[in-house]
Amino acid sequence: MSARSKARKRALDILYQADVRGDDLAATLAAEARRAVNEPARETSWLYAREIVDGVIDNRDEIDEQIATFAKDWSIARMPTVDRAVLRIGVWEILHNDQVPTAVAIDEAVELAKEFSTDDSGSFVHGVLARIARAS
Repeated sequence: MSARSKARKRALDILYQADVRGDDLAATLAAEARRAVNEPARETSWLYAREIVDGVIDNRDEIDEQIATFAKDWSIARMPTVDRAVLRIGVWEILHNDQVPTAVAIDEAVELAKEFSTDDSGSFVHGVLARIARAS
């Protein structure tokens, strides 16, 4: 697994944890940063995970607006928590990270959804992100 794939998983963990607990995302990120200091072997994945989560924090309104617009018949609140977190990562990568090709962002998000969410989540995430990518 590549360092960026590990970072996406780590970002997913942070986003999911904050959402499920109802915690402030910035506070959850700060707590993870304190833990990361003691994990120098995972520094590469931590740096990109932090970039993703910071990007979601900085662009959350726009990201959630994109998800709400292109998730046909699904409100953000009604989505499984994992799907919501995966979509936020994917949308941030598509719209705000020029270093990640759109196809890679979509594929990585779909893989996370397949691994950590429902049986239908992979196709749901793919559909939403593909519509966002076409519109951007």
